[in-house]
Amino acid sequence: MVPVTGIGVYALYLGLSALAAGIGFPLDDAWIHQTYARNLAATGEWAFIPGQPSAGSTAPLWSFLLAAGYRLSAGMPYAFTFVLGWLCLMGIAWAGQMLVWERSGKTTIPWVGLFLAGEWHLVWAALSGMETLALGFVVLLSFYLLSKENIHWLAVGMLAGLALWIRPDGATLLGPAIFVLVLSSLPLRARLFKFAQWLGGFLAFTLPYLYFNWQLSGSIWPNTFYAKQAEYATLLEQSFWVRVGQQFSLPLIGAGIFLLVGFCYCVIQAFRLRRWALAGMGLWYAGMAFLYALRLPVTYQHGRYLMPAMPVFFMLGWMGGIDLIRMIPEGRVRFILVRSWQLGMGLTWAGFIVLGARAYATDVAIIQTEMVATAKWIEQNTQPGDLIAAHDIGAMGYFSHRRLLDLAGLVSPEIIPVLRDEEALAKTLDQKNVAWLVTFPGWYAELTKGKEVVFTTGGIYAPAAGGENMAVYRWK
Repeated sequence: MVPVTGIGVYALYLGLSALAAGIGFPLDDAWIHQTYARNLAATGEWAFIPGQPSAGSTAPLWSFLLAAGYRLSAGMPYAFTFVLGWLCLMGIAWAGQMLVWERSGKTTIPWVGLFLAGEWHLVWAALSGMETLALGFVVLLSFYLLSKENIHWLAVGMLAGLALWIRPDGATLLGPAIFVLVLSSLPLRARLFKFAQWLGGFLAFTLPYLYFNWQLSGSIWPNTFYAKQAEYATLLEQSFWVRVGQQFSLPLIGAGIFLLVGFCYCVIQAFRLRRWALAGMGLWYAGMAFLYALRLPVTYQHGRYLMPAMPVFFMLGWMGGIDLIRMIPEGRVRFILVRSWQLGMGLTWAGFIVLGARAYATDVAIIQTEMVATAKWIEQNTQPGDLIAAHDIGAMGYFSHRRLLDLAGLVSPEIIPVLRDEEALAKTLDQKNVAWLVTFPGWYAELTKGKEVVFTTGGIYAPAAGGENMAVYRWK
């Protein structure tokens, strides 16, 4: 039942996308992973630009997995990627259902699994071509193991280390594990032994990850860890509490609003009844929202950075909601309240599947008609030796087959110190003999001033969404 739901929702999303501007990805960053994966499969080299090893992939494990797809079918980046996303979505549905069943009792119909398989944020993420749900699955599986009576600490530690290979913020799984261990009723000697097991599993994956990045870039973290924070530093000027509120509101857009009261109740009861695994889940989710508000307060693209944490919110909301329902005495009032909650959540869930599919189709269409279209123009109308300066390098790297200077600093870390200094950027472009500048005109008002526009996409989707068409400028 759950896999069928997942396939059905997948078909709706992909069908609307195909009708708009064709199958694709809703994020330019997805093409970064595809480019690393294709180059790895073809040459055995970890590089975005062939011959230039770099630490520009936030999720090395995801890129490794995608590379397997290129070994199987070099000409098709979509099918294998979408299957991986679907497997991650099903993994989340399974782990979430098991977590709720063990906590609240088994039901005939796997309602929680069905909810997760069709929750619009998660389906969008599964089809995004990104590592988002891979991390979400590892996170939820970690909490499922932590909630069991006999915790396998080595496995929990290994999952935390594995999460780092998916995204740097996977390191935050360290917190809940230590929280549960410190507050457990085990003797001190036993707790130290369990911690040693956890640490062994964690370091088994973490040390190779740190060495991997150090060998590529001279830093223990990927370039994206620093570049993204530098790019969005101006957002930190907004009130901190406004940023926090924005992060906490993201999973409430959709059926998640019906789980808010249950989430609060479950976390409060977890502390009151000393259910430390559930309390740790609540603290971790809140901590992630605060962390993003503090360091990377972006909410665009439907809150994609917080999406790996959303299943945790949904699970706590479901468990708390079930507990609250059981507290209501049998009778007419209970019947009305429960049916109203079920009907409201069900209709909202279904409605947002459709709205999410439309949003996904629009997002894909923007990438296809702006980034992909521009990259293909560059490939057809510039010389093989030309150096292209571009802010969005995903599709450009995949389709253009040109040397690139990354204005976002992901694969060109020397750009990070001058990301927001257009005068310094102009000097850098001159020094590196850039031939063409590719960007949205409004992003670099000074950098593009007086430069000849040689191509604009003319796409209809970006302007309709309030944006603008991407342009190619002759730099020299």
